[in-house]
Amino acid sequence: MTTFRTSTDPAREVAADLLIVPVVEGDGGAGLKETGLADAYAAARLTGKKGEDLLVPRRDHDRFAAANVLLVGIGPKDQVDVNSLRRSLAKAVAGVRRFPSVATTFAQAVPARQAADAVQAVVEAIDLGSYRFGRYKTAKDDGALAKVTVLVPSRADAKAMKRAARTGEIVGDAVGWARDLVNTPAGDLPPAEIAREAQKMAKQVGLTCKVWSENQLKQGGFGGILGVGKGSANPPRMIELRYTGAGKRTPIALTGKGIAFDSGGLSIKDAAGMETMKCDMGGAASILATMKVIAQLEPKINVIAAIPSAENMPSGTAQKPGDVITHRGGTTSEVLNTDAEGRLILADSLAFLAEQEPSCIVDTATLTGACMVALGADIAGAFGNDDALAQELVTAGAAVGEPIWQMPLWIEYKQLIESKVADVKNVGKRYGGAITAALFLSEFVGDTPWVHLDIAGPAFHESATDLGPAGATGVPVRALVRFVLDRAGA
Repeated sequence: MTTFRTSTDPAREVAADLLIVPVVEGDGGAGLKETGLADAYAAARLTGKKGEDLLVPRRDHDRFAAANVLLVGIGPKDQVDVNSLRRSLAKAVAGVRRFPSVATTFAQAVPARQAADAVQAVVEAIDLGSYRFGRYKTAKDDGALAKVTVLVPSRADAKAMKRAARTGEIVGDAVGWARDLVNTPAGDLPPAEIAREAQKMAKQVGLTCKVWSENQLKQGGFGGILGVGKGSANPPRMIELRYTGAGKRTPIALTGKGIAFDSGGLSIKDAAGMETMKCDMGGAASILATMKVIAQLEPKINVIAAIPSAENMPSGTAQKPGDVITHRGGTTSEVLNTDAEGRLILADSLAFLAEQEPSCIVDTATLTGACMVALGADIAGAFGNDDALAQELVTAGAAVGEPIWQMPLWIEYKQLIESKVADVKNVGKRYGGAITAALFLSEFVGDTPWVHLDIAGPAFHESATDLGPAGATGVPVRALVRFVLDRAGA
């Protein structure tokens, strides 16, 4: 467990195993002048470009107390902001986890008015960059950082810096938990176990938690969740979480796709298509982690989450192409492709949340490969019936470095999901698949302002990125937290 503290001590006086110093491209760098390492940096033919780094052990004549200094290029000054600092530091930290104690001046690389945001970003970067999923490793991982000192400007508000560091620690911890949930093999995390994890978290942070059993789902008319889950030996669940921070004010509502494993059902995927399908509950994990952060930060707002979870498996009891199911609230859908299952379980949770009369609903889901075709692996797509709400999420994502792009909810395409035997069918044509999936979801929110975040790309990466190793990313926890805090006026 990494412990964090902030300090106004001069960098050269901080005794640590490693001091990490940013170097701005082309200007010689204040960090180089303070440490006296300009000669070493120049001798290595480095200029401060993004991605450059140089590790220098302390020499007898050096003017700093740390045992080692890592100089990290962060690019041109006009391209340096809080988000670029987060990425540069997280990438650097991934390679220096062997040092038990670390100090860094990264929070001082932006103007003093941004100090609090920079401190939070630095703490998040260290948590994200040092993350490793070691549950199944027999060899002990000795690379976890034990102590981190975030060096802040000498005139910084000490309380504000400490609060920012604590926020970063809470967010970073929750993102790590979301990554753990998604990275855990599906055999060890069926719907009932996801629900148990939610219950443990809720008890820890003080959320109200109700887990809907299979029988309760039947009694409540949750035909989508039950239909997807009927082919599995592991029964489905729905997790209901509530946070009350503002008395009787109208809550905002959150939900996330919780397919514990997606084989495709009877519309079965090929072997390669199933290899990473433990990640199909990335939306659920992001909502669970967001609720964990909200409970700890205690904003003045009310939030309700309803998270559906099921396994999509082929068996003699599995739903069949052509089946018609009745969702919460009575809307019927024709299931033409059992591999378009995420929208079926989300339909139930969206209908349930709409009944609660929230001010808005946001859902997150690893829903369509079509969104990845459009936006690639790093950008989430936002579809919704309320442009202002969508732009709130786009703004929140931009603020924390989790990019979201608003996509069209093109109503003319609704004809593509009209069914001859039911109210709606669960797939349209090949083209515009991300839009028709969102249009299907829109059938279940009524007039409630709603945005769907398709996170099929950014939720899980096959290779390492600046912000962490291969596997689950925890996207869009940080964006959702920022959205909720902005709504609360925090």
